[in-house]
Amino acid sequence: MNTINWGIIGAGDVAEVKSGPAFNKVKNSKLLAVMRRNAAKAKDFAERHDVPFWYDSIDALLANKDINAVYIATPPSSHLEIAKKCLAAKKCIYLEKPMTLNADEADELHNIVTENDTIVVAHYRRKLLPFLKVKELIESNSIGDIMFADIQILQSKENEIITKTENHWRLKPAISGGGYFNDIAPHQLDLMYYYFGDIKNSTGFSHSLKNDNVDNIVNGIINFKNGIQFRGIWNFNANEKDTKDECKIYGTKGTITFSFYGEKVFLTSDDKEEVFSFTNPKNIQQPMIEATVNYFLKKAENPCTVKDGLIVMKIIDSFIS
Repeated sequence: MNTINWGIIGAGDVAEVKSGPAFNKVKNSKLLAVMRRNAAKAKDFAERHDVPFWYDSIDALLANKDINAVYIATPPSSHLEIAKKCLAAKKCIYLEKPMTLNADEADELHNIVTENDTIVVAHYRRKLLPFLKVKELIESNSIGDIMFADIQILQSKENEIITKTENHWRLKPAISGGGYFNDIAPHQLDLMYYYFGDIKNSTGFSHSLKNDNVDNIVNGIINFKNGIQFRGIWNFNANEKDTKDECKIYGTKGTITFSFYGEKVFLTSDDKEEVFSFTNPKNIQQPMIEATVNYFLKKAENPCTVKDGLIVMKIIDSFIS
């Protein structure tokens, strides 16, 4: 392959801005087709984004021999089934997070993927400059030995950090696997794994406030094999005045503080305080898509493997089970 010709399955809100346009902005990459069950919406997306082909059937898209890679951007409940179809069709796969509905499905997918299959999980924050800076600061020993990390995600029901849809599928466990926690926590927990390595064990607790259909307050802890400790709290019924989005990493010589939805990293150490500012791309998945294209073309390593996705799903399930 010299060019990655993409087909999108599930061109909803995320594909509209975060990812879709980026497929045509990356070198050696072209968005060739889009599929939605609603034919009118598929056609509309294709016309607005200059996509040559549109379909209302997954099988029809996969039958297009010019398409060699598929972006699966449907809700999590269909990820496993669609991934199996794409594997059978010998397509490369860029799979939206959370990887599957739950850890059992993630384990099933991990077990059927062979060394000849090509899958990347869309934990795209791994390739954004603020989070790469955090990794650099950790690895350069800027705050000494890492002791523990703390995450606090406190959001009201009217939060602005989660994409809203007409049918609110993110609040339907049969489709999303859980509530807003299942939707955004994969990014945060993946970064902790990306920064600190293999996990020895994890556990947590969750609760549904106000008898909602999903657990909207979740807390969990992780014991990494290297001894680093983690604790996190997610609350999606917080008071507006208490809204918070923060991760703080504590070392023996200082702290690193950042937001998962911001563009600044704060370093406080024994001898200095620094603020690092960045500008994320308009289509925020573009750096990860570029890394994925390079992997598909055998020019780089896999930026996020199915095994990585499985580990994150196991943590999620351990927090809400």
